[in-house]
Amino acid sequence: MRWQVRYLAALAVLALQACAPAPPPAPDGVALLNRVFFADLPGWSEDSQAEALAALDRSCARLLALPADRPLGPPAFGTAADWHGACRDRPPRDVPDHVARAYVERHFTPVAITDGTRAEGLFTGYYEPLLRGSRKPGGAFRTPLLARPDDLVAVDLGRFRETWRGERIAGRVVDGALQPYETRAQIEAGALASRAVPLVYVDDPVDAFFLHIQGSGRVRLAEGGEMRVGYAAQNGQPYVPVGRVLVDRGALSREAVSMQSIRAWMAANADGAAALMATNPSYVFFREVSGDGPLGSEGVALTAARSLAVDRGHIALGTPVWLDAADPLDPARRVRRLMVAQDTGGAIRGVVRGDVFWGTGTEAGERAGRMRSSGRFWLLLPTSLAARIGARD
Repeated sequence: MRWQVRYLAALAVLALQACAPAPPPAPDGVALLNRVFFADLPGWSEDSQAEALAALDRSCARLLALPADRPLGPPAFGTAADWHGACRDRPPRDVPDHVARAYVERHFTPVAITDGTRAEGLFTGYYEPLLRGSRKPGGAFRTPLLARPDDLVAVDLGRFRETWRGERIAGRVVDGALQPYETRAQIEAGALASRAVPLVYVDDPVDAFFLHIQGSGRVRLAEGGEMRVGYAAQNGQPYVPVGRVLVDRGALSREAVSMQSIRAWMAANADGAAALMATNPSYVFFREVSGDGPLGSEGVALTAARSLAVDRGHIALGTPVWLDAADPLDPARRVRRLMVAQDTGGAIRGVVRGDVFWGTGTEAGERAGRMRSSGRFWLLLPTSLAARIGARD
């Protein structure tokens, strides 16, 4: 007898197959879950799992604060109660690696996730950039980072229909109806001058543009000190990768696209940089934040090299994940480590799709900007929850 969990986009269907012929291959876009063993995870015994405890600790604190009957996402991820036991028993952050590994193996079971018959997918990276700015405009500081406007309405469509789980839109209510919000080009032309308050002004519009993509960053202030800014809202317009635009124009090859190559093109084509950025109508609004790190969509501080952005239509936030992907700086090597799904992103769509948070600064930016790696991951579910999913054939 074999249990197999399938869910298409945000719709989850639990199918029991008993003594039946093997089903035909599932089409792409259908997530399949099957229990496996820790021995099946490449490099499992070589990772320093204790380094992931800070990320797990933050997610567990959030999970323990949720009502026991709160669903966490697709049905395969159960309710908060299914996670409470493992979270209550988590060890301190400073334990040795073997203690951390033993804890994970005692409380969790690895579950392979595939997109139909495809086990591998795309993994990219992001980071927390450092910008230069001032709380007042003047001199070089003329590009504003805007706070969320009061008239922006964000809608979680999953609250209205199960089939829309993970889908979100935003807009403005006009005459009782939700209308699309202004695009990046319109906002940068001053369309929100009377409605959006600048948090800070930075000295480089290109840096500001990439901050919108990263979602959070630090600003070194001309007045002294630093401020940390984080994602507050998005204008609801679709995200268009400018790297794809350059490929379509023949300016870059698909293999050459990276944050570094896009920046180099903008530097060499200063007159066309603004027009290129305007091809992405998506625009992000910010808020000033404090704490141990930038905040992810789960509402907890992200941990460098241990936090992962995922498509929450397929994976519940707070889920530990084992990653195996090509190293962005050396494709011959692998990034194999325990991570926690703690964030989402406009470009993170798909069953086997992830975005690794690499941390803050130049080195993190180098890894993040060059990461476009093929890889796969495994979910680590509480053992009692994973027992409802069938074992590997």
